[in-house]
Amino acid sequence: MIHELVLRWVVTGLFLLSAADCGFAIVTKRRPWTVVVNHGLHFVMAVAMAVMTWPSSAQLPTTGPAVFFLLAALWFVTMAVVGVRTTALRGLYGYHGLMMLATAWMYAIMNGDLLPLRSKSDMSMPDMAMSAMNMPASSGSPIWFTAVNWFGTLSFAAAAVFWTYRYFIERHHEANRYRTLGNLGEAMMAAGFAILFLATLFRI
Repeated sequence: MIHELVLRWVVTGLFLLSAADCGFAIVTKRRPWTVVVNHGLHFVMAVAMAVMTWPSSAQLPTTGPAVFFLLAALWFVTMAVVGVRTTALRGLYGYHGLMMLATAWMYAIMNGDLLPLRSKSDMSMPDMAMSAMNMPASSGSPIWFTAVNWFGTLSFAAAAVFWTYRYFIERHHEANRYRTLGNLGEAMMAAGFAILFLATLFRI
């Protein structure tokens, strides 16, 4: 989806650092099983999004991962409703559910059967299919589809700014220098999502 090689490596690095942070959070401290599941889902999501930045990902299965991340989104929504009691935590779990839903959306974009945005006659010839893969997903698509991708771009860009701000505000109150990336890891994932959504709108 991303054509510029340097930007592709940047986005890959953002997601892989986020994945490493989630893995580190799991193995370095004893946590409740629900927290382990949360970090585990984020780890899988970050790795999946890192792979998705490369052209070879178009050859990988998409239906199974799309269903998996839809179920992951349902997990976070369920946790937001019944698993936490404060409004702040409900908002956080809702945001994490949105990230899982965004990942499922990206897999749906890659699968013409899950989200058929172009007619089958347009995709019948191999050259046509390859040409379509090299264009932004919004090219020739319904306006609602472009609107969803703009929503994803702007929402995750704003989230990246928010989490970066939170990181620099809260780092002065942290006594442990060997903590995980925390809010900075959230900012990295949000920035990666924003760039990938932007790539569905423009050729970058």
